[in-house]
Amino acid sequence: MNSYSPKQRFEATLRVAREHNASDVHIMAGIPPAYRVSGELIVSNWDPISREELGELADFILTPAQRERLEAQRELCVSYYQKDVGRLRITFYHRLDVPELAIRMCNLEVKPADELMLPQVVNDIVNLTAGLVIVTGPTGSGKTTTLNYLVDAINATRRCKIITIEDPVEYEHRHRKSLVIQIEVTTDTLSFPSCLRNVLRLDPNVICIGEMRDIETMETALAAADTGHLVLATLHTPNAVGTVERIMGCFEGGRQAQVILQLSSNLQVVIAQRLVSNVDRTGRVLACEVLIATGAVRNMIRERNLHLIQNTIATSRNLGMQTMEESLAALYRRGLITYNDALNHANDPAHLQRMLAD
Repeated sequence: MNSYSPKQRFEATLRVAREHNASDVHIMAGIPPAYRVSGELIVSNWDPISREELGELADFILTPAQRERLEAQRELCVSYYQKDVGRLRITFYHRLDVPELAIRMCNLEVKPADELMLPQVVNDIVNLTAGLVIVTGPTGSGKTTTLNYLVDAINATRRCKIITIEDPVEYEHRHRKSLVIQIEVTTDTLSFPSCLRNVLRLDPNVICIGEMRDIETMETALAAADTGHLVLATLHTPNAVGTVERIMGCFEGGRQAQVILQLSSNLQVVIAQRLVSNVDRTGRVLACEVLIATGAVRNMIRERNLHLIQNTIATSRNLGMQTMEESLAALYRRGLITYNDALNHANDPAHLQRMLAD
């Protein structure tokens, strides 16, 4: 594809990604474009990309202000739209003084809960009017997809005002029954904390936080939930108990005591997600752990007995909770994932082995 300009090559690369249902595209100096399809990385047979092409791409994609910010900060995440491909999240970073790209292919539409394989608890979340809901998991585990499903479901069924704070916006929600205001960090606001403080003055019913990255964002999110708002947020933690530990562990002394009280009073649900390749490697399926903040769970948080929560999840299937091992075992028994993939994604592989041996 040497006859193509960098712009044409970039646009063709994105079209191929969409045609093959790739979740991510990686554009790096010295190698051809690489695609992540069904969780596996595939390097294309196109010509390698030169350092000069990457510099031209950065100039083509970014505004002058964004280009200056990239040079100053050496990394940048932006939203980008291509007419025949849709919205993308492009993350620039530098390697050997060259700006390279990691591109997330955003969903074109919000899929229904059964197709996403979301747990039944999402139906209850849609009806909540206050409290804190956290979707957690590693990068690429579908957290943003789940968050957008919840926003879309609330938008379709309730008359309220939803404000999202995202970095960047990955899916554009149209006003349906609700008003949906989507605010993009760096484009519309300077940061999550500064925007979140101001959002509370905009008469929201639902606040959706793309990621709780720092102490100030966590603290303001808890305060918003404490004052009667429904707060939906994501966090990078491996499991439900780890999510509670992470929030509590970010604070010390008197502030920690206040946060524990707020968390125990306002936490509603934690969904910890993993995306697992299906048996024929043509896609991925969702495995998830679900923690519902019952009265017993709230008391465990308040008393700092977090070691008891995992057992509560395991013994509360009748309330809609499930462990990651139970979710993986169910997927394996349905023939959707392999035995090895189930073990590789388990929090406790030995426990999962015992479950599958029964």
